Amino acid sequence: MFGNYLIGLREGLEASLVVCILVAYLVKTDRRDALRPVWIGIGIACAVSLSFGAALEFGSQELTFEAQELLGGSLSIVAVGLVTWMVFWMRRTARHLKRDLQGKLDTALRMGTGALVATALLAVGREGLETALFVWASVRAGGEGRSGPLIGVLLGIASAIVLGWLFYRGALRINLARFFTWTGSMLVIVAAGVLAYGFHDLQEARFVGGLQDKAFDITSSIPPDSWYGTLLKGVFNFQPDPTVVQVTVWALYLVPTMYFFLAPRRAKSGPPPAPATPSRSAPEAGASSKTR
Repeated sequence: MFGNYLIGLREGLEASLVVCILVAYLVKTDRRDALRPVWIGIGIACAVSLSFGAALEFGSQELTFEAQELLGGSLSIVAVGLVTWMVFWMRRTARHLKRDLQGKLDTALRMGTGALVATALLAVGREGLETALFVWASVRAGGEGRSGPLIGVLLGIASAIVLGWLFYRGALRINLARFFTWTGSMLVIVAAGVLAYGFHDLQEARFVGGLQDKAFDITSSIPPDSWYGTLLKGVFNFQPDPTVVQVTVWALYLVPTMYFFLAPRRAKSGPPPAPATPSRSAPEAGASSKTR
């Protein structure tokens, strides 16, 4: 449940921040008339995300076992790719998110109602689709019941909505860069488990070999049905008897991804300064001072 709570909190907070920026900018610029199309776009984005999640859940049940495993494994890999891109994108653009959204909103205001709906739909819909796909993949990897993951996601989204409202009212201030760094790091760990389980699905679909080649087996020490085995499974997608392929994929993803995510960003170096020309600068400086 914790892993799904984290997904709902992280993705929900990003969506909440987007909504806060859009609404606050319209209120500040006295364009309350544009709030209605923005809320319409947000509502459509939520509906599309829920429909996408329902299609993933109920549509896959009509497939054969091998087809389900192939679909699940493939979509797990896609979900990990999207989440990885998302955490790096937020790390890179969090500082400029407000300015970028306001620029798009200014353009949409000049274009009309349809552009406002589309701006809100695209800004929030991307977060919703990522959430639906990654939660679906994480639930398959975690092997939990139907209610636990759903409750975790809903609690995470509810927490994100409360935090977003407090941000909008100015009642709460936190270091968002540090928050997204910590949650991004934990999401990378969750994503590594989802990726490993995705390859396990591909092995069960006979698309990837090595299903019987176990890297280790510690089920006697950590039984899958024990409370701590269930906890490790739900939080980290831990499996006590993974295959060699799973362990290899897990390590090849987690180590370099975590390294580059936590590595300090280098400041962009500008062009070298132009060489000084004292003989010309002195008269120019004197001339400018006289004109003042």
